[in-house]
Amino acid sequence: MDRSGTESDTTPGVEDEEGRWELLRALGSFALDPPAQSARLAASLALPAWEPADHTQLFVLELPPYASIHLGAEGKLGGEGADRVAGVWRTLGLDAPSDPDHLGAILLLYAELGSAALGSRAAGTRQRLDHARTAVLWEHLWSWVPGYCDAAVEELEAARPWAQLLRGALEREAARCRPAALLPLALRSAPPPMAAGEALDELLDGLVAPVRSGFVLTRADLARAAGGLELGLRRGERRFVLKALVDQDSTGTFAWLSGHARRWAQLHRGRLPVGSDPGPWWADRAERTAALLTAARPPLG
Repeated sequence: MDRSGTESDTTPGVEDEEGRWELLRALGSFALDPPAQSARLAASLALPAWEPADHTQLFVLELPPYASIHLGAEGKLGGEGADRVAGVWRTLGLDAPSDPDHLGAILLLYAELGSAALGSRAAGTRQRLDHARTAVLWEHLWSWVPGYCDAAVEELEAARPWAQLLRGALEREAARCRPAALLPLALRSAPPPMAAGEALDELLDGLVAPVRSGFVLTRADLARAAGGLELGLRRGERRFVLKALVDQDSTGTFAWLSGHARRWAQLHRGRLPVGSDPGPWWADRAERTAALLTAARPPLG
């Protein structure tokens, strides 16, 4: 794969570099650690402390921060998406953690690679570490985390400062590293976008899988849809809730989803463009989904 670990000509001092990695470690740990353990981190990042309910709401109930959910064909934990990230640890000769594709774990790995390169005296070792770190950025962070941050900003007011800080940090990382020559492998090998003629079950599967729909759909989104359409809201997994809304009012639900997709397309296109950036890829997916839901009658199945 044509990836480079070379950074731009502007090289910060050692003190700035150490702070760079500490910031990313802290942001990752904040997602991994429960609020009782992350209060000190919040203070160090000048973030408001979270209540336990906030942490559970964002990271467990609404937006579990796993690459496999956002990049996997089924929008679920595990599978090829998690294996792909675990392969990074194996390539480096390390034991992968139990949740290798957790956002916090990936950020910690990225920061450790940067810190190790900073502390290495051998130019060849630094180059290899920087190359690995840059691949982690383009393949396993920049490929999905900007969209995750957009969703977190909307989903929970308490999470907004953390999500904005993380997005800004990743934008700086993307600007400092040589742009990727290719889209991330997860996007290049992604299943095709949803198409007209799919059965209802297939369409529902695609709508809850971000890599197919082009957008994030949370339980809170579905609650807003139900409220706006004056429909009953069932409790359960997102697909079950979505199916219940479609059963009550397919036309209204699909119209709401089409608007949701168009809004996400605008978010994707509004991000910092860097090299072979995934933003337009995500925007195209969301636009295709919006067009499908607008032009076609809801499928029967």
